[in-house]
Amino acid sequence: MTTKTLNGTAGSLLGFLHEAPMSGWELAQKVEATIGNFWNVTRSQIYRELRALDEAGFVEAGDRGARDRVRYRVTAAGKGAFADWIAQRPGPELIRMPILLAVYFGRHLEPDVLQRFLLGRRLEDMEKLETYRRLLPLVEGDPYLTAAVRFGIAYRETVLRWLDELPWDSEPASPPQSTRPRKRR
Repeated sequence: MTTKTLNGTAGSLLGFLHEAPMSGWELAQKVEATIGNFWNVTRSQIYRELRALDEAGFVEAGDRGARDRVRYRVTAAGKGAFADWIAQRPGPELIRMPILLAVYFGRHLEPDVLQRFLLGRRLEDMEKLETYRRLLPLVEGDPYLTAAVRFGIAYRETVLRWLDELPWDSEPASPPQSTRPRKRR
């Protein structure tokens, strides 16, 4: 791994390690509570990236602590790699929205199945919107965190509005064209 090959997940971990040394578990908790709302990172990715960052000399593993956890600290080389990474123009946005795939291929679903998916998504977005709204007063002293949280609010409101504007309430505009074989009676 070099500064040039640093990906968003590895760069984010270096950013968090600027705050204090952390174990993979602590980083996973931090990611989930902060950027996890807009940057998908699994625990296995965190541990894989920590190993790669350690091999590159960007972090240094400490002694094993409670529950056999190893805390990592960012090195001077890691701080330099982070500074180079964060100063690069961000790449293009990649939309990975499973509900959008379900809607796109909705003609292959029974109407009640698609409606259940949409209702589930609506409930998730409402919960996340409330989380962002509760978080906003806690971050308002930091313009960067405030901007990120306000984006989260606007995004969730937009998705909820999109769900409201879908062309059907109980039945899709056209009947589903299922690709699954129907049971014979």
